[in-house]
Amino acid sequence: MITIYQWQNGGLKETADFAPSCWISLVEPTTTELERVLSYSKVPRDFLTDPLDADERPRFDYDDDSSMLIIHVPYPLEDDEVVPYRTVPLGIILFAKSIITVSSVRTPVTTAFLDQIRRVCPPSDQYRFAFRLLWHGGVLFLRYLHDVHQRTNALEEELHESISNEVLLKLLMIEKTFVYFTTSLKADTIALARANTARQLALSEDDRDQLEDAMVEYQQALETATIHANILNGTLDTFASLINNNLNNVMKYLTVVTIFLAVPTLITSAYGMNIKLPFVSGDGSTGVFWLLAAISACATGLIGMILFILSRKKKF
Repeated sequence: MITIYQWQNGGLKETADFAPSCWISLVEPTTTELERVLSYSKVPRDFLTDPLDADERPRFDYDDDSSMLIIHVPYPLEDDEVVPYRTVPLGIILFAKSIITVSSVRTPVTTAFLDQIRRVCPPSDQYRFAFRLLWHGGVLFLRYLHDVHQRTNALEEELHESISNEVLLKLLMIEKTFVYFTTSLKADTIALARANTARQLALSEDDRDQLEDAMVEYQQALETATIHANILNGTLDTFASLINNNLNNVMKYLTVVTIFLAVPTLITSAYGMNIKLPFVSGDGSTGVFWLLAAISACATGLIGMILFILSRKKKF
């Protein structure tokens, strides 16, 4: 889908035709739409096709009369409640006095940019236009990170009440979101730094300030994502240790029960053998039963006392 915006009456208005100064937004474009934009802009074909690759890494590139910056921007997954966000490549191509943005899905970066009328500028001021668009991407990263952090806190509260496999799996899937964000933000900051030092971009002081503002937002988002990821990783490790500790406690209790049951069984089972045994008379006297019961009780009591003393000394 192709959408063309022109600057009219202090704002961006959608039009049907290209203009000397315009913003061309390509979202999952068809081959016909790509050919139409290529014919008008004369930019290299890979400038328009590379951002459509979901695995394309953020980078800065340039040609004789155009330059391209690919960054990863956050993208909400409406149909996935477990992994709420991922990142997708967004290509920003600068040529002549116009801007082209290319992405495989409709990202909230461009829609949020259109809503912020006070921060929108004419496409003819292409550097400031692109850097403000980048700034919105960094702000969205921070906003989505706050939302993911809130979801993590809610799941942790559920785990404090009862450790559930379902909740642990949700936390594990949220950890994937932090992995997507941190990986993308690291590459984004490198690409922005590359663009900031590129000699091919004749940036004014005001334009450089706009770019540095965007870089600050991405750096802040990277640090925030890293902190949240480390906290979540530590939380998962803690709950894993709690599960192992609970399992050890259960095994300890079962071992104690087994010992108490095994001692009387060991003593009395000796008198189940079909041989002559001590204290057994031929008249079938029941005195041996009480003797064995007393021995078993004494042995069990002695073992219980030993285990009690060890537990008080925290050695068992």
